[in-house]
Amino acid sequence: MEITKIPGGVTAAQGFLAADCAAGIKYENRTDMALLFSEFPCEVAGTFTTNLVKAAPVLWDQKIVYGGKKAQAVVVNAGIANAATGAEGLELCRMTAEFTGKTMNVPADAVLLGSTGVIGPQIPLEKITAGVARMSGSLSDSLEAGTSASKAIMTTDTVNKECAVSFLLPSDGGKGPVTVTLGGMAKGSGMIHPNMCTMLCYITTDCAIDRSLLQKALSAVVPDTFNMITVDGDTSTNDTLLLLANGRAGNKKITEEDDSYALFLQALFFLCRDLAITMAGDGEGATRRIETHVFHADTKENARILAKSVVASSLVKAMVFGRDANCGRILCALGYAGVPFDPDKVTVELVGEKGRVRFSENGRILAFDEDMALKLMSGKNVRFECDMNAGAEEATAWGCDLTYDYVKINGDYRS
Repeated sequence: MEITKIPGGVTAAQGFLAADCAAGIKYENRTDMALLFSEFPCEVAGTFTTNLVKAAPVLWDQKIVYGGKKAQAVVVNAGIANAATGAEGLELCRMTAEFTGKTMNVPADAVLLGSTGVIGPQIPLEKITAGVARMSGSLSDSLEAGTSASKAIMTTDTVNKECAVSFLLPSDGGKGPVTVTLGGMAKGSGMIHPNMCTMLCYITTDCAIDRSLLQKALSAVVPDTFNMITVDGDTSTNDTLLLLANGRAGNKKITEEDDSYALFLQALFFLCRDLAITMAGDGEGATRRIETHVFHADTKENARILAKSVVASSLVKAMVFGRDANCGRILCALGYAGVPFDPDKVTVELVGEKGRVRFSENGRILAFDEDMALKLMSGKNVRFECDMNAGAEEATAWGCDLTYDYVKINGDYRS
């Protein structure tokens, strides 16, 4: 069955509402808090940062997800990360969840939390609770409310990131197919590096699905979507990806890995890939997105490692920024990736809408059309194709160029 991209984000699925407000946590003259709410309890799945220094909201959410609890609300703030804040940061999470639970008439352990921004400062509780109180009265299921929420959680992002898809599944009553929707919003621009999950991302669905399969599907799509992007090689303390399912679509509940599960998995992959690619192209200071497709590799994991090595290379990123086809840097990045291959079998090409340029063949740099290379590297998307000639596996990674503005942004990030 067909998967269709539709307008909207986290409010596209039935039963989900969103709101945002300007709480003044760090930023002035902009929104900096979002509230996501489901009218019905949700099964929830999640993946989190592998950084040993985990922010307080990550620890709070992990208890809910790993403890098998149902969730109904998500409170997110931008500006301060609530990371490296000790017992006080954890207490803020508890008090935020309790206040939100009382306000929304749900259990405190049905409230998930997210924070992004500067590491170290404490978040003023009174600003958080005031924000929740305001947002609780302005929740809406409109697509505009979802878009506004996606903008409120931005930090150095230059564009908001949202996506929604729909597809058909058999109905619970056997009366024909029903429409199932997935919607998501994400933020991420700096401190982005593949190692799960490299950002904040919240996905909603009205699909009825067993909790264990919900988690299995989320874990299955991460390796080739969010874990294949990098901006700067830094894995955040706050990385959180949450997937909430309230079952309101009326589909026959997915309880096994059948055709319905396969379609749900395909739709989830589409959504996560779309958000991941958007994030990669919106790296701090970026002017171009870099895409590296490695194919004919010996194993899937080696293909992933090789592709990520190219997009993560500072020299490749700087090369793309300067539009200088110094293609030896690509071979170099492949060579230090840490997986075995025969350099004399590798072919590298630069590919664009207006043509392609073969940089190297059988391990040797070729004479190539410099003017065409410059033209292809001047586009918004720069794609490298690396044929390893070693097997049948492939993988694609996404990143962005390294610019002067990246240093400027992070040189005075706290201000």
